[in-house]
Amino acid sequence: MSLFNGKKVIVIGDRDGIPGPAIEECLKGLDCEVVFSSTECFV
Repeated sequence: MSLFNGKKVIVIGDRDGIPGPAIEECLKGLDCEVVFSSTECFV
């Protein structure tokens, strides 16, 4: 059982760090729904 079971997740990645699609890919094995995924530039 995971903390993310049945949850909806918002993913915000960083352009110079870990991008959103990479985080989203890591969450695919869990039982959660990614409702928004984006990579932003925090300057």
